[in-house]
Amino acid sequence: MQEHSKHGFDAAQTEYEAFMLEPHDWVPNNSKLPVVIYRQAVDPAIGDLAKAFELLFARNEWPPQWRDGIFDYHHFHSTAHEVLGVSDGSADVIVGGPGGKVVSVSAGDVLLLPAGTGHCLQSFEGRFRVVGAYPAGQQWDIRREALTPQELAAMHALPFPKMDPVDGKHGPLCEHWLNAA
Repeated sequence: MQEHSKHGFDAAQTEYEAFMLEPHDWVPNNSKLPVVIYRQAVDPAIGDLAKAFELLFARNEWPPQWRDGIFDYHHFHSTAHEVLGVSDGSADVIVGGPGGKVVSVSAGDVLLLPAGTGHCLQSFEGRFRVVGAYPAGQQWDIRREALTPQELAAMHALPFPKMDPVDGKHGPLCEHWLNAA
């Protein structure tokens, strides 16, 4: 499933794509919730993109927790959904685990990963940096091995965020994720 749409962030229009991933090897992915990539969610011309992403995510109840790159090894988070706002540079990121889908992101883009979604930095240009945020009340972990059946059930039972990290109550998360509930 891949969809394209436009949703506003302030006066700008944000294009996004959403796609599903099936479990792959030791990476559970999330067969119920799509990955969402927002293109140019924040205009890179505004200057301090990291600060802009922190303010945007916090306003939408996804408290920012760090600024850094993406690990260059395959991993996923089983205890939290994750949003990554690209504040500097550009990169190719493997989504879905080893052999997964390669997506290109650049400054101003946002990558929304449901819990269980494998991701790994494949390559980058410039000083590639992202702002990482998670729904209020969720604490992230780093997993590099298969989940037990109990851990998988707990991952699928995570509460849905109340708001889309980019577009608040009107974004793709609300359209795709909440409809999957």
